[in-house]
Amino acid sequence: MQHERPNKPALRIQPTTLWEYPSQHYGSSVQGDARYVGATPSYVIWNLIERYTKPGDLVLDPFCGSGTTLDVAKDTGRLGRGFDLSPYRADIEQADARKLPVDSVSVDLVFMDPPYGDHIDYSDDKNCIGKLSAYDPKYYQAMHRAIREGARVLKPGGTMGIYVCDYFEKKKGFAPVGFQLFGSLAEALRIVDVVSVVRHNKSLDLGNHRKAAEEGNFFLRGFNYLFIAQKPDLKAIAAARPEPKPDLRKRDRRGRIGGR
Repeated sequence: MQHERPNKPALRIQPTTLWEYPSQHYGSSVQGDARYVGATPSYVIWNLIERYTKPGDLVLDPFCGSGTTLDVAKDTGRLGRGFDLSPYRADIEQADARKLPVDSVSVDLVFMDPPYGDHIDYSDDKNCIGKLSAYDPKYYQAMHRAIREGARVLKPGGTMGIYVCDYFEKKKGFAPVGFQLFGSLAEALRIVDVVSVVRHNKSLDLGNHRKAAEEGNFFLRGFNYLFIAQKPDLKAIAAARPEPKPDLRKRDRRGRIGGR
């Protein structure tokens, strides 16, 4: 049975942890470039920005790709900075996600849609994380550093969203990319929630792919994770903590209550 794509809905904040984006772009305009392999659905970024930032806030994308995050930030009145080892367009700055030229505690929202598959050539740069296999521990070490760097630039109370999918190859088996990155995120920040985003990859509708999955007893990737975490605001937590009440009970010279 073919998976039917729903009609494009009006933009609104998603109230549940199951999201379904019906198209790559929202509205009548285009965010980023649909021709870019692995482009992020702008609907996902829009929901994060609307929930966790306000107009004028700074939004950063260290894996900026075709610039979708920058376009959504502009649409919503936020400031956007995007980085990539191989900038796709002029307003994307060249930098490694593991070492950003950004001041610490200066960013309100960090969004990451990192490379995670072995089937896409993202860059000719030898340092590109996308050149590392999802079956290689070096990939997760590199992403751990990128997540730590994202946490460094976040302001206290700032939010990080990571949009990622697990990976599967018939010869190599299952690579739990999402759970591995979730572990690094949980070490760096406080987890807020986990969202499942239904995928509308064209391969899901191809009969030969579906038949191969049935006959080979494996699963096609039907959803992406969206991990949401925040940097604790220790000052706000301390300010909200009630003052300890003084102990007015009588004590004797030895400090015992009631003179005992």
